[in-house]
Amino acid sequence: MSKVAQSERIHIAFIGRRNVGKSSLMNRFIGQDLVIVSDIPGTTTDPVKKAMELLPFGPVVLIDTAGIDDVGELGQKRIDKTIKIISESDFVILVLDSQNDLSEYEINLIKQLQELELPFIVVINKSDLGIKYELIKKLNENNLSFLSVSCINEEGIFQLKEKIAKLLPAEDDLPLVSDLIKQHDIIVLVVPIDLGAPKGRLIMPQVQTIRESLDKDAIVVVAKDKELRAALDKLKTPPKLVVTDSQAIMKVNADVPDEIPLTTFSILMARYKGDLQEYVKGILRIEELKDGDKVLIAEACSHHAQEDDIGRVKIPRWLRLHTKKKLEIDVKSGHDFPENLDEYKLIIHCGGCTLTRKMMQTRIKQARYMGVPIVNYGVAISYMHGAIPRALEPFPEAINEWKKISKF
Repeated sequence: MSKVAQSERIHIAFIGRRNVGKSSLMNRFIGQDLVIVSDIPGTTTDPVKKAMELLPFGPVVLIDTAGIDDVGELGQKRIDKTIKIISESDFVILVLDSQNDLSEYEINLIKQLQELELPFIVVINKSDLGIKYELIKKLNENNLSFLSVSCINEEGIFQLKEKIAKLLPAEDDLPLVSDLIKQHDIIVLVVPIDLGAPKGRLIMPQVQTIRESLDKDAIVVVAKDKELRAALDKLKTPPKLVVTDSQAIMKVNADVPDEIPLTTFSILMARYKGDLQEYVKGILRIEELKDGDKVLIAEACSHHAQEDDIGRVKIPRWLRLHTKKKLEIDVKSGHDFPENLDEYKLIIHCGGCTLTRKMMQTRIKQARYMGVPIVNYGVAISYMHGAIPRALEPFPEAINEWKKISKF
């Protein structure tokens, strides 16, 4: 059975004050002692993630977090991480201690969850000790339903799993490529094998595109960029679509006849997880850059940089050649934007294949809130290599956005 990538799973966060039993509850939930449990408050520091199958819903990722009432400078950093996890999660389990009252911590957190329209459930842990009347009263006053569980005797754990499986938001059935092709259509995928290609395997967007095309009963042809022209010549019927790695767009654009639709894996991912129209708007900022402007190259994952790394070497080189400006370009890896985000004039973001759609959307909102235009690798590379608007033509909404800004 193939594994489902974490970035494609619903994310469920366990949150609450220190020592309410979040870690114990998560251990009982997954049926193994994964998370360290201690009576000492603040044992959990960094978020702990675990993938599992929650039947009958399907694959999910559970996340244990630090207490929202942590103390000190280090404690505040842990709280900040917890808040970030909440903003990126699809569902929240708010854990309460049966022997505590409903505090301002929980009340404020509940308001935040409601403002974010983030679905959540209140769980009273340690029910084996009894539940304080004042806690139940406060929950009722705030119109909050709850479930009670005990990690000691596992009372209520099964019922909690069943309840959550019913409450989890339905996943958006967003297409990567299936809406662009139909049964028996030929789709040609151009996959360069260079220093940046992982040995013995394809990268996630390529694999996803192949699988979704096969699910559509389409005919998939995979070729390297150097063999593309030979592959097209051998086909009796022209392909419905050609999808290429962004780095090969210039050669592929020249090899593929104008009447055959063309796009890139990164642009497919931009529509699938990001906001393609927002990225198209970001093209305008490329033309507005001036000497001394700061540009952020944002990579969602950390990897060993190759000699001609796409984010650290190629994109900065292409950007300077295109703009002919002396730019200050920073490359940052990981799931967090730098705190000085407002200092940048443009963000060029990777495809986000290791991020959930929720995480990618959160990043786009952060950029929009700070007033910093954002564009992804595929859109930026295609534009700087003269493949825009062609690489956008399969997507009418993106073309309409391009028409709005293409007067510069």
